Amino acid sequence: MSGRRRLDWLGLTPEPERELPTAVAALRASSRTGPTVRPARPRDRTPEELAAAERRRVERLILRGSRHSWLRYLAEVTDLVTGVAAGSRSGDPAAALLAGEVVLDHHRMLIGLPGPGYGRTAAARTALESAVRALRTRSNTPTHTPVPTHTRTGGSR
Repeated sequence: MSGRRRLDWLGLTPEPERELPTAVAALRASSRTGPTVRPARPRDRTPEELAAAERRRVERLILRGSRHSWLRYLAEVTDLVTGVAAGSRSGDPAAALLAGEVVLDHHRMLIGLPGPGYGRTAAARTALESAVRALRTRSNTPTHTPVPTHTRTGGSR
């Protein structure tokens, strides 16, 4: 293999880059309100500023990171989501549900890429499936209905 950086992990979908920053910023901000967390500057920042900072972090990971650093970031998001779903962490259930669905979809698509990513995310997929199910139940959000891949028209078959 040449010294080139493998970029196949970037070829999935744009949803994580587009949808995670705002949801993750909301989850991180709400988890800072616990009594054991030292006061920090992020409490003074607006939700928009927190989302912009998270967006910059995701952008840095995509532009300068690796598959490993990206999966490590998604593991952090998984911890936030599963914590909210289990009730062990405070946070907005809607933001946790959105983040959980995006990361779960991402992890499911790793099966189509070369490398160990799909296998490495098996435990996270299981945890996210359970968390998403719990969060949907809590918010009474209907489950995603798959779009048919083909339709039958005409004929009596």
